[in-house]
Amino acid sequence: MKNILIAALLLIATTCFSQSKLGEVACVYVTSPDLDSSVAFYEKLDFKKTGSNTFPVPWAQVSDSSLLVMMRKDATPYIGLTYYATDVEKVAAQLEKDGIVFTQQPKPGDPIKRYYFKSPDGFNIMLASNLGGFVQPNGITMLNMKQEDYANAEKYPNKQCGVFGEFCHPVANLATSLVFWKKIGYTVKYESATPYSHAILSDGLMIIGLHQTDHFNYPAITYFSPDAGKKIQQLKEKGLKNFKETAGPNNQSLSTFEGQHVFIFSIGL
Repeated sequence: MKNILIAALLLIATTCFSQSKLGEVACVYVTSPDLDSSVAFYEKLDFKKTGSNTFPVPWAQVSDSSLLVMMRKDATPYIGLTYYATDVEKVAAQLEKDGIVFTQQPKPGDPIKRYYFKSPDGFNIMLASNLGGFVQPNGITMLNMKQEDYANAEKYPNKQCGVFGEFCHPVANLATSLVFWKKIGYTVKYESATPYSHAILSDGLMIIGLHQTDHFNYPAITYFSPDAGKKIQQLKEKGLKNFKETAGPNNQSLSTFEGQHVFIFSIGL
């Protein structure tokens, strides 16, 4: 998978930010039985704690200025994509008009309104009311990184991982998946049938990778850098484990105890 992602980077980097159909803030959303341990883990990945509270349940946010990760204290495993919207009911009503079916909707009296739905491949997506004043990170990603900076490791914003490239997951049928993601406001930035059908999409706030493959079977946050091997070694020296090579020592996956996966790949330029 790593090599085909590299082929898309030049095209992705020319993408401009735009308003999302789903909300003002997009994040990776994870449940954790131990928020302190989860925050400490992401801090080793060069994320910083940007917020926390105990209302309506204990939660914490971390960000590396390019990607936002929201963690809720909950023993039930959950990983997905969440959008925060000021007028979440209006967003949800429009999605229903467009044919999106919610698997769970807010109950009367819920302090935070949440709408859950899934992609055709079972990828979790949630809409939530933005009561906390959450703000979209505006740092460098593969949406806006300058091409001339690709070969310079010092220009990569996350000093432990590189630059955020995509939140990816495998799909059963790319064509079917593309119909769904376009319906919720994403546009295709890159698509290829080699070596297998895959596409990279964005709505201006998040980058999503769709891969019709059995090379992996989970969602994964993907980072790129020209010195990925060095960064992987540094992370191991910090005590992180559960690494697995995907295409040699410079391209590895890392799994967290919550079940989240992080790809750290060499940009290979």
